[in-house]
Amino acid sequence: MTNSKLQQNSFSTHLFWDVEEEDLIIDENIHFIVKRVLEYGLMNDWNLLLKTFGIVEIVKHAKEFRELDKRSLSFISSLSETPKKEFRCFTTRQLTRGHWDF
Repeated sequence: MTNSKLQQNSFSTHLFWDVEEEDLIIDENIHFIVKRVLEYGLMNDWNLLLKTFGIVEIVKHAKEFRELDKRSLSFISSLSETPKKEFRCFTTRQLTRGHWDF
């Protein structure tokens, strides 16, 4: 899809509550769209994302995320059969020390 706008009612409305959905251009905002679908999307959103971009393109962008919750990381890692250590969010999390648990 080249320079196409996000279709109205294509993804769930709760994904893009803070932006004008009709202003989202898929090719320019792919990073943003992939992150939102992985973290907050429903299964229908995931299927639409997969059909639109393909697993290779989704994984390419997911590997660049600085932050991704554990569930989303496990989901994309297992579906794509990509080791977690290849994702930036996993290696960054390993370097960050958390607070002590008493």
